Amino acid sequence: MAEKIVIDQDECIGCEACVETCPSAFVFNDDEGKAFVVDGADPDEECVDEAIASCPADCISKE
Repeated sequence: MAEKIVIDQDECIGCEACVETCPSAFVFNDDEGKAFVVDGADPDEECVDEAIASCPADCISKE
């Protein structure tokens, strides 16, 4: 089974670092105040790993 990108919503602090780093894979929800993974986002896209590394809450992973 292919990997997928996961954000731990309980840990997300809504800083939008992932959205700024990789807007093709992450989107910010103003109502929730948190980032979400874009449907169909490619976990192998280079900016995904950059976004994971840039997350100050360390709440993004691949499963």
